[in-house]
Amino acid sequence: MRDIASNLVLLSLIVIIFLSPACRSSVEAEKQNPNVSEQPVTLAETQPAAIPSPSPNFPNLQAEITDERFKTTNSDLGKFDFRNFTYPLPRGWQHPVDKQITLENGKVRPIAVDVDEDMSNEEKAERKAARRIGMSYVTSRFFDVTGDGADEAIVILKVETEGSAIPQLVYIYQWKDGKPELVWNFRTGDRADGGLKDLRFENNLFTVELYGQDRFLLGETETGKITGDEEQLCCPTYFTRTAYKWNGRSFLMQGKRLSFEIANPSKPPLENYGDIVNNPKFVKKK
Repeated sequence: MRDIASNLVLLSLIVIIFLSPACRSSVEAEKQNPNVSEQPVTLAETQPAAIPSPSPNFPNLQAEITDERFKTTNSDLGKFDFRNFTYPLPRGWQHPVDKQITLENGKVRPIAVDVDEDMSNEEKAERKAARRIGMSYVTSRFFDVTGDGADEAIVILKVETEGSAIPQLVYIYQWKDGKPELVWNFRTGDRADGGLKDLRFENNLFTVELYGQDRFLLGETETGKITGDEEQLCCPTYFTRTAYKWNGRSFLMQGKRLSFEIANPSKPPLENYGDIVNNPKFVKKK
């Protein structure tokens, strides 16, 4: 029995010695060829999700004034060619020589002249005098804004400055003696800085919406403004709605100036906000 046990132990040692190289070879083979023991790894597991490159997404601030509302009329104004017409320029946009501008095919190109600091004062003045603003036709709307029973034409022009600014001029014409006659005109600001959002006739009043907080028509050449109301011109966050009534000579504001959040227009508006913000007593209390 002792001899048998010794033989079994010896046989076991021989088997272990014989199998050890095979085990090592198998492990090394797995290291050299990972596909043997590992599942393939997909790209989704090893690569991060693709991040889209940023692209500008500026709002179209002209969408409302260029839509299809108020495009038709029975008035002869609807047949008139406002793309080829002469318009008076308001103060601030007038040239010492030219106080009006004539569109041809809806456009007048600006004349830009550079001025160098090395030039003499006379040469600087001469070159500046050669500058001219440009103008382009935007659209016309037709509704009875004066309450006389006949539609007027509300013509919107854009001042061309060779930049991204969008200051605009608005002209209101009635049809008289076989031609358009100017009733009233005004200018607006640039995009978030009092730029034109919409014009319409609503509740028997001429309704004007301008971008910005408490922005409204202040005569024919200016818009009211809150001190410190400054933001990116491209992307206004507020607009102001005001309403006007024709008294035979000009448009007088009716009711309150309402400032709405663009992102939440159903939220109750700020009323006459500039009266509070621009009030020195209020500023001191703050």
